[in-house]
Amino acid sequence: MNVFIEPIGKLINQFTKLPGVGAKTAQRYAYKVINMTEEDAAEFAESILNAKRLVHYCKVCGNFTDKDVCDVCATRDNSVICVVKEPKDVLAMEKAHEFKGVYHVLHGTISPMDGITPNDIRIKELLERISQGGVKEVIMATNPDVEGEATAMYISSLLKPLGIKVTRLAHGIPIGSELEYADEITISRALLDRKEL
Repeated sequence: MNVFIEPIGKLINQFTKLPGVGAKTAQRYAYKVINMTEEDAAEFAESILNAKRLVHYCKVCGNFTDKDVCDVCATRDNSVICVVKEPKDVLAMEKAHEFKGVYHVLHGTISPMDGITPNDIRIKELLERISQGGVKEVIMATNPDVEGEATAMYISSLLKPLGIKVTRLAHGIPIGSELEYADEITISRALLDRKEL
């Protein structure tokens, strides 16, 4: 026997499709929506539909935008490109307020185990951007996992013969953490990326 009436059950089911939303959280969200005024519920639903209708990929970098070319590509220094795996990584980089260049979103990383080859992600588009000239540096900001490292090395091997400076984000011990809790790979990477004081 289903404990929820059908409209509530369907709403809970829709919320559980979101990442990180379990059954209890979905139930709380569903009850919150039911307790909204009809006007607030309509505005909530409309914002979901508008986002779906209006948001697409920037034709230059592949990040989310509601224009042909995103504001970052339109206004920032195009001589430095930061390569990331997915749009949420752009947001993470932007929170630091340090990077003044542009981005290139790959929408994945090379993963032979998952059948993802260089042709399945936006490497060709990156090479096309660079072929237009003016790019001095490409910063590889893919995740420090096996796939991210393999992708960074592959792209680097394509760009170095073109005379493009290729750098990698430093990896190591996070600020505020204790050395005893760091794993061997993190400590090894921190030693390799050490800087002179």
